Amino acid sequence: MKGKESMLLSMVLSLGIITVLSAVLLAWVNEMTVGPRAEAENARQVEAVRKVVAEFDNNPLEEKFEVDVDGSVIAVYPARRGDEFVGAAVESFSDEGFSGRISVVYGFDKDGNVTGYEVLSHAETPGLGSKMNEWFCSPVGKRSVIGQNPAVTSMYVTKDVGGEIDGITAATITSRAFLGALRTAHHAYMEYCVTINCE
Repeated sequence: MKGKESMLLSMVLSLGIITVLSAVLLAWVNEMTVGPRAEAENARQVEAVRKVVAEFDNNPLEEKFEVDVDGSVIAVYPARRGDEFVGAAVESFSDEGFSGRISVVYGFDKDGNVTGYEVLSHAETPGLGSKMNEWFCSPVGKRSVIGQNPAVTSMYVTKDVGGEIDGITAATITSRAFLGALRTAHHAYMEYCVTINCE
């Protein structure tokens, strides 16, 4: 009996030492990768901003402005060429996607027209909801949001009353989420313009 207790104590002690060493090693690896992960995230955001707004020469990330929209913090990244404000990129999201959250950066010009968008992350169905990256900039039918102004165009799917945008075939839930995130982004952009004066 004494041998079994001694063996059990030895196994528990060994497992405890292994657990502590593993935790220390994981913490060290996490600490070592914080900087590179932050740099990669910064580069990803800068690239997304470049894709959705007119040419700029400032650093929009340094001028980041946060707007509260219905309890959600939405980031606005103003773009300038010299002293001229040319538009902004707005990082928005919706938790109403078919498979959860979608995150998108939308670009707006001075007048509030959509100049582009870049889907940052989603878990939508491949071949269906995942088509949003191409669908909403396609000139076919009433798909494209590019050049549209959410203050004038009803950014809802045509299946919904008053909607003016064709949703992705067989992916209406994803389409509603994408357009919801766009409406939120536009709202944040307009709030920014009221606060800062986009002239």
